[in-house]
Amino acid sequence: MNTENELSGVVPIIPTPFTEDEEIDEAALRDLIDFAVASGIEAVCLPAYASEFYKLTDDEKLQVVRVAVSQAAGRVKIVAQSNHPSLRQAIRLAQANVAAGADVVSLAVPRIFSLPEDSLRAYLSGFLQSIPDTPVLIQDFNPGGPSISVSFIRDLMERHPNFKYLKLEEPLCAPKFESIIKETAGKIGLFEGWGGLYMLELIPLGIRGVMPGLAVSDILQKVFTLRNQGAHQKAFDLFEKVMPQIFFSLQNMELFHYAEKELLMARGILKNSIARKAAYIPDPSSVAYIKELNQRVLDVINDETWEIKSLETTFLKA
Repeated sequence: MNTENELSGVVPIIPTPFTEDEEIDEAALRDLIDFAVASGIEAVCLPAYASEFYKLTDDEKLQVVRVAVSQAAGRVKIVAQSNHPSLRQAIRLAQANVAAGADVVSLAVPRIFSLPEDSLRAYLSGFLQSIPDTPVLIQDFNPGGPSISVSFIRDLMERHPNFKYLKLEEPLCAPKFESIIKETAGKIGLFEGWGGLYMLELIPLGIRGVMPGLAVSDILQKVFTLRNQGAHQKAFDLFEKVMPQIFFSLQNMELFHYAEKELLMARGILKNSIARKAAYIPDPSSVAYIKELNQRVLDVINDETWEIKSLETTFLKA
């Protein structure tokens, strides 16, 4: 197993950019990868929930990973999400992503219907066994119930050495994170999702990193660093400035796509905020409020010293 593929810090989800006819915009995707590199990010993940993976064909899922690997050219690690409710198809995606050059493979626990942990164990074990030399990040997003148990996580780690990372995104999860760290002796790198909303609570507990949207990833990387270095007041002050935008957009996953792409447009990285239908159509008041929230994020960037600041206007072509 490649021990160089260690993940830490902010690992943003790359959104899937689309053309006017809802085809994947490869040129725009390459710009997003370049933006992540210029932001000082060490790893990115796609295609995940925030990439609209559930609207992509399997071939398109592989396409975006291949484009990302090609554009990254080793400058940033690629975490290739290989989600599918069918184990057979998830394995096919994972193995193809490894062949394409992905550094880490990620998989969401299938949550379309409720399944007992024995069923989930068989699914995840089969997946991990299929790519034994590749580090795997397991994501459990289960709004309808609890995420996988601590004993389940420990058992999976003991059976499969390539199970290296776990991403959870649920409220009031600090006690569970603490239990996981204790029961696994810190061998599983824990990541917080859900836009990074709970990161300030969880960083002191020893989480490995955060997996938010790309548009605020450079800001949250600074928050993560400040909090880890003990500059707690500065971390809170900076986080509080962007939290309203994160909180509002996370009310609905489809709303998040719109707000995220609108912010990337405001930062000069994307040309449009198109999401594939069915997509959230915001009402006029929401459109105005998102613009206001996004402007406040831009104000934060303008108030700070950012290396990316001078680069943002170079992404949009004249």
